[in-house]
Amino acid sequence: MISFKNLKTIFALILSSIILISCNGKLPGGDARKYPDDPKLRVKKNLEEGRGFKIKDLGKSSGGTFEFASSNELWRASLDTIDFMPLASVNYSGGIIITDWYSTDENSNESIKISIRFLTNEIRSDALDIKVFNKKCITPSNCVTSEKQGNINTELKTKILKTASIYQAEKK
Repeated sequence: MISFKNLKTIFALILSSIILISCNGKLPGGDARKYPDDPKLRVKKNLEEGRGFKIKDLGKSSGGTFEFASSNELWRASLDTIDFMPLASVNYSGGIIITDWYSTDENSNESIKISIRFLTNEIRSDALDIKVFNKKCITPSNCVTSEKQGNINTELKTKILKTASIYQAEKK
């Protein structure tokens, strides 16, 4: 008689075999027939196919060009302009800065939130999409949020672009 423990083990083996074989009908891993038996030849083949690295290539760039946020004047100027506000989300590769809700007075029932989206790294007037949101609360659970239109967007954009221009001039 087969014990429950053995039956469980057999069932697990059969189930895992079915799952592995159903993924393209092949077992996972490389096909040993496609690679030479000699380790030195396997290493050579992997290097030719770009699957490895050489010690002499460690200092060389191996892909795209990466620019750090500290070298982007527009990014730095934006962060410096809103440095008094707490940040909720900052994503350099995604090109967006979102602040947390900010109020000048702790007892105030009004706060703002700023979203800066980078459309290009070039310092020009259409490089930034800035949105300012206003939140007015009657009670802590009863708030109305709206996008604020007007001079604040233009003032922020102007300040960021001027600061970025200064940074760019200092860099040169």
